[in-house]
Amino acid sequence: MYEKEIISWFKSNKRDLPWRKTDAWGVLVSEFMLQQTPVTRVLPVYTEWIKRWPTAASLAKATPAEVITAWGRLGYPRRALRLHECAKVITSQYKGRIPREEAELRALPGIGEYTAAAMVAFAFNDRSLVLDINIRRLFARLFDGVETPKPSATRAEKSRYEKLIPKNEAHVWAAATMELGALICTSQTPKCGICPVARDCTWRSLDYPKSDIVKRRQTWHGTDRQCRGAIVQALRENQVLKKSEIAQLWDVPSQLEKALLTLLDDGLIEARGKSSYSLPRN
Repeated sequence: MYEKEIISWFKSNKRDLPWRKTDAWGVLVSEFMLQQTPVTRVLPVYTEWIKRWPTAASLAKATPAEVITAWGRLGYPRRALRLHECAKVITSQYKGRIPREEAELRALPGIGEYTAAAMVAFAFNDRSLVLDINIRRLFARLFDGVETPKPSATRAEKSRYEKLIPKNEAHVWAAATMELGALICTSQTPKCGICPVARDCTWRSLDYPKSDIVKRRQTWHGTDRQCRGAIVQALRENQVLKKSEIAQLWDVPSQLEKALLTLLDDGLIEARGKSSYSLPRN
């Protein structure tokens, strides 16, 4: 159902993204970077990352400090460390070859249900149920007539959508539905006038009813995340900083102390003596 229309639209309108014309390692890097981060922010970091570390083996040889520094301002730098750990496992246990089976993929550091399914589809052109927020929003509107899907997919939802996967070009279907959700059936101001399945959209036929699901707005200024980010960025720019120097980055001492403790727990920074910090060396 709708396979022809959506895939045809995709083949004529898909974006020219570097991870769509690379190997499995390039796809894996993109999947880590694209978690909760828009394509426009990922592109320049991804390009430099692949130039520097074109294989899992090359990344495995890097230090955590190099990896965190190269991650730049993508946010959620723990992803960088998980990707680094993943590269080490791929190199040591799989001789540099990324496994193709979802179960094996999910056993790798930092890879969950979605990323494993995405790798099967986008890296190996095989059949899997890929459900990111763009696809789920598209299907919720098209089939259920609701503006916003529930926060997480239910077992029933997965079963319904798995039946939609075509026998042929299953991986193209995954990419096409994701692209349609990302570019046309957007969260705000969807472009229904150029949607290839607008005539059959239940949400449109009901005159676009508003969702009763409260959309969470991500905040940044003044948050623990911003405080942590300020510390990590300062340590990217300086090999070692004293605690007194770090204290100048933030005007809430208790929040700064908490940020330092959580960064230490996450392995994103390390103590150097009693009162200095750096990015992790090993």
